[in-house]
Amino acid sequence: MARMGHAVVSGCRWAFALSLATLFLPGLQAQVVQVNDTVSGFIGTDVVLHCSFSNPLPTVRITQMTWQKATNGTKQNVAIYNPNMGVSVLAPYRERVTFLQPSFTDGTIRLSRLQLEDEGVYICEFATFPTGNRESQLNLTVLAKPTNWMEGTKKTLTARTGQTEKVLVATCTSANGKPPSTVSWDTRLKGEAEFQEIRHPNGTVTVISRYRLVPSREAHRQPLACVVNYQLDRFSESVTLNVQYEPEVTIEGFDGNWYLKRMDVKLTCQCDANPPVTHYQWKLLNGTLPSSMDTQNKTLFFKGPVTYSLSGTYICEATNPIGTRSGMVEVNITEFPYTPSPTEHDKRSGSSVPTPIIGGVVGGIILVLFVALVLVVYFRRRRHTFKGDYSTKKHVYGNGYSKAGIPQHHPPMAQNLQYPDDSDDEKKAGPLGGSSYEEEEEEVGGGERKVGPPHPKFDEDVKRPYFTVDEAEARSDGYGDRTLGYQYDPEQLDLAENMVSQNDGSFISKKEWYV
Repeated sequence: MARMGHAVVSGCRWAFALSLATLFLPGLQAQVVQVNDTVSGFIGTDVVLHCSFSNPLPTVRITQMTWQKATNGTKQNVAIYNPNMGVSVLAPYRERVTFLQPSFTDGTIRLSRLQLEDEGVYICEFATFPTGNRESQLNLTVLAKPTNWMEGTKKTLTARTGQTEKVLVATCTSANGKPPSTVSWDTRLKGEAEFQEIRHPNGTVTVISRYRLVPSREAHRQPLACVVNYQLDRFSESVTLNVQYEPEVTIEGFDGNWYLKRMDVKLTCQCDANPPVTHYQWKLLNGTLPSSMDTQNKTLFFKGPVTYSLSGTYICEATNPIGTRSGMVEVNITEFPYTPSPTEHDKRSGSSVPTPIIGGVVGGIILVLFVALVLVVYFRRRRHTFKGDYSTKKHVYGNGYSKAGIPQHHPPMAQNLQYPDDSDDEKKAGPLGGSSYEEEEEEVGGGERKVGPPHPKFDEDVKRPYFTVDEAEARSDGYGDRTLGYQYDPEQLDLAENMVSQNDGSFISKKEWYV
């Protein structure tokens, strides 16, 4: 009891001394042991466990540095550094742990050739006087790369009619991984995958995936790939399925145009089978093959010209180790050869003309039609505008200075029409209100007036019932803004009423208009 009491008193004194040291020694609270929180490495590799003591005080003396491993609630010494005694590494780490630069402030070690048993919590501890021990801990994780492989089934895959049971076709394994791998399948096959995980005592995991499907003709020669993802690594391996199935038979050679006297016709038995077909047999439904036919393996040759006797239903039976299947074709004989129309030929064989050429032809046709339409409109408008045969000068009736597009009104007809003493052929309308000649008058004695000779200015004009536009413009200089009037021959009194006004200001007769 006395010793226990003394120990309690000693412990109280140590705690009191530590409290005083914390109170009176500035910076004591900043003294810490620094380590990495987590460290990881693969089996067989080396890792470095860092540990350092920061901010030591001159009055604090470091007596020892120790690495320990926490196992099931207890601490197991791994390596020790003592300034006076040196370095000591304990089993089972004696050959695998070394201090890099041991000192009062650095206790970093290297752990070589990692083993799965090395995984755990490690403690770095510094023993000081008079402040006591300072420590920190880190987690060491040991990783294990898995071993991956894939294998196809060793059993023969056989597709049978009516089969629904799924069979194993491939197995993918990712063994002894830590952490476990992710396994998947890459394929177009319509199957299903099942997965299994096996956990080992050392912490590793084995992942197994099996792929099953119903064997079929469509699955033959299809690839099946296993994909394993582990950390940043990717593994892939594939197999090609070999599915056996009975023959699938089709008969080729009859094109629907077997006509009388046609030569060199034949029928061929085409088969899709695995393994290949070993035997072919030709039959004629409801009859026997005539002697004019020659069978050579999968082809049936017809000797001589085609006759009506070749009509019938032909059957080809194909056999392989899996089974026997057959195909048939009905042959009809026609009297004359059948030649398909171009439309039907295009539907069967497709158009041989490239699409760009067709587009160019269609575009050219549209352009030609457009140009033709423009020309038709142009000539129709011209026909409605100009009727008959005209000179390049426009005929202008009435006021030769009227603007085009404005309806022209005929001047009022004179009450008294005078004509010159010319022939009937030369009787034309003169200026309205006067004779066909411009006469000069002189006043003589006695109030009489002498009439002079006719003015030559109108000698030629009196013979024409119209002016051209050029002549009207020339005459405008002499008459100013006045409107020229004209007289009409009685034979042409109805001429103005029978005229049709044009858009350019000219007139043509209604008779010519409706030609």
